[in-house]
Formats: sequence, C-alpha cells, structure tokens
Amino acid sequence: MTELVIAVIFKSIIAFAVPLLVVPPLIWGERRLLGRIQSRLGPNRVGPFGAFQTLADAVKLLGKEDMIPAGADRALFILAPFLLLVPSFMAWSVVPVGTELHIFGRVIGLYATDLNVGVLYIVALTSVAVYGIVMAGWASNSKYALLGSLRSSAQMISYEIMLGIALVGVVVLAGSLSLPEIVRQQQVPFAIPLIIGAFVFVCAALAETNRAPFDLPEAETELVSGYHVEYSGWRFSFFFLSEYANMLLASFLVSAVFLGGGWPAQFLEPYIGHLFTTLLAVGIMMSKVFLFLFIYFWIRATLPRFRYDQMMNFCWKVLLPLGLLNLAVATVLKLTIYA
Repeated sequence: MTELVIAVIFKSIIAFAVPLLVVPPLIWGERRLLGRIQSRLGPNRVGPFGAFQTLADAVKLLGKEDMIPAGADRALFILAPFLLLVPSFMAWSVVPVGTELHIFGRVIGLYATDLNVGVLYIVALTSVAVYGIVMAGWASNSKYALLGSLRSSAQMISYEIMLGIALVGVVVLAGSLSLPEIVRQQQVPFAIPLIIGAFVFVCAALAETNRAPFDLPEAETELVSGYHVEYSGWRFSFFFLSEYANMLLASFLVSAVFLGGGWPAQFLEPYIGHLFTTLLAVGIMMSKVFLFLFIYFWIRATLPRFRYDQMMNFCWKVLLPLGLLNLAVATVLKLTIYA
C-alpha cells in the first residue's frame, strides 16, 4: 500500500512538472520559428540563440509591480488567474505518455492515474477556464476587460461543444472513456476513419486555447489586450502559462485520441521486446505532440484573425454539421467494422 501511494505521488509530481519544464523552451521555440517563417531573427540576445530569453522575461514579470485596480473586486481579481492555471495542470493526471511498462516484475502505467471517465474529466476541467476568463474581466472594473471576457466566454462555450462532439465519436469507436484504453483500442489510428472528427477537434482545440486565427479574447488591436488588460507581473504570467499548458495538453490529446499515441510501435514488440517497444512508443508519441505544436505555430504565422461573426459562423454553421456527421460515421463504423 505504501509503495502504491509513493508511486501515485511520484507520477503526480511528474505530471505537474512536465508542463512547467516544457513551456519555457516551447515559448522560445515558437518565437524562433515565427522569426524564421516571417524572415526575421526572433530572440537572439540573451544566451546562445536567445535560449535564455524566456527566463529573462519570467524574471522581468516577477519583478514588475503587482497592481490591483482601485475599483476592482479584489477577491475575484486574485482568484481568476488560478481558475485558469490550476485546471490546466490538473488535467495532466489522466494524460497518457504511453500505455504500460513492464519492468522489474512490476507494471507501471505511463500516466498519473487511469480514470474510467478520463475524457469527461478533461472536458470538465477545461470548461472551468471559462469562469476564470469571465471573472478576470468582471473583477477588473474595466469596460475593455469586460467586453473581452464576455465574447471570450461565448467563443469558448461554443467551441467546447464542438470539442465534445468530436470526442464522442472516438468514445463510440473505442467503447471507453479511459484515455489509456482509447490508445490501446487503436489498431488503426482513429484519425483515419474519423478524419472529419479529427478536423473538428483540431479547430476546436485552436479556439479553446485562444490561438490564431481564433485569438479573439486577446485581440490587442480591438480590446487593448482583452480580459487580462488590468493584470501585471506574476498574475499576468499565469494567463500566459495556462495558454501554453493548454496547447501542450491539446497536442497530447490529439496524439493519444486520434493518432494512436505510440502507434505503430506495438507491431514491433515480437522483434525488439517490450521495454524497447515502450520506449519507442513514447518517442513516437512525443514526435506527434511536437508535430502538432509546430502546426499551432505555423498557423499563427500564416493565418489572419477571424472577425467575431466569422468565428461564430464557422463554429455553428460549419463545425457543428461536420461534428454530427462524424458522430453518424462513428456509429455506423461501430455497428459494422468495429462491432
């Protein structure tokens, strides 16, 4: 029993440490890549190739004065950044980096815990972010922040529905809400039979993480930086960190739910053994994650921002019919090929 508790605590620490350790180089990588795509240098002053620029920015944010507007609701103003950041980290407890590792006579799951309702758990936690954004705008006592938070809430609620519809098709085929089990069920990645659902999920993930071309909540040219305009210093960094943590989470979900995680490493197990198969699967999984992150950055460097009416029309007039069509396809496949 004691060993089980220690294992759970250790894996939980790893789950929280991954986004904290990965996000800083992720920010640097995005800025360098955007510079290359847009024919400019990007960060290149602090450290070799500007590698320490993110660290310098973090020190700068921590050193800034922590200001709270005079007319703000102090309690809600302080709570709002935590409602964005904490759920982002909590969701990592069910995200699988791989399936299971058999070593020293023990079976170690490459995830903090395997909830039988893991998909619902993640959807529930990501929905809490809406409250954080609305709370930040309301508590700031600023019309610009309030407008940014209101239209952000409409965007996130709308695209969260699309995200759920895309995931329902996967759950139908896999017959489970457990993420490790969904990975195990993919003899062929679900992105192949459910290509429509994968497209809907990717678009909804971009909108849920407030990334271009869906970055309306942070439309600085229209709303003076949107819902977090009154935040400074370390409180502002919480919004920034949660956005990148959510990007990383969405990339892991796409890789696990639609791209089969470490697929096709499992077919090599009879030839290279279980240990090397598991390590290869983790490597393949991470390569898919970073491929999707590259797509995130590429889209930001390429596509202009939607108008608000275009964004909502795309959600309800394009993604909703496609999501329902994907669900119908998943149902037919479950009754025939996946029966």
